[in-house]
Amino acid sequence: MADLTRPQTPDPYPLLPAVAAFDVSSDDVSDGQSLKDDQVADKGNTSPHLRWSGAPQGTKSFVVTCFDPDAPTPSGFWHWVLVDLPADTTELPTGFASGELPAGAFHVRNDGGEAGFMGAAPPSGDQPHRYFFAVHAVGDDTLGVDADASPAVVSFTLAFKTLGRAILHGTYQH
Repeated sequence: MADLTRPQTPDPYPLLPAVAAFDVSSDDVSDGQSLKDDQVADKGNTSPHLRWSGAPQGTKSFVVTCFDPDAPTPSGFWHWVLVDLPADTTELPTGFASGELPAGAFHVRNDGGEAGFMGAAPPSGDQPHRYFFAVHAVGDDTLGVDADASPAVVSFTLAFKTLGRAILHGTYQH
């Protein structure tokens, strides 16, 4: 097996343009703690509950993402990209990613190739990985991408349209 020893990748969000912060919490993810089996790909593969409040005035839609910067790639690994949630959305129940989405909302394919949520799946024996669940408040009704966009294009577009961001992260190691 290959030796995956390497430095920990920095938290990517402080490296982006500064935006207002707001609050996000979860019944399933405790910030900085190990993910529950439900959020692990080969155990439950279920998107977590998320609840947010305090989004900036002018928010017209939301994008929800889950990003693992610790994957052994130069670009990390996108586990979830949910685009164009209506502005009146303030909570996603556990398993939301596998259900019916509100009108206009859609998933972009994650780096596993599926439109939806992919649970934690770090290589066996690798360092602990961090899974950043971010809710991005967007100042437009739509982000202006379609379901064929890559997660990187969504993230790039967010750099220009994000009014605020709420983040919590869980960890996981095989």
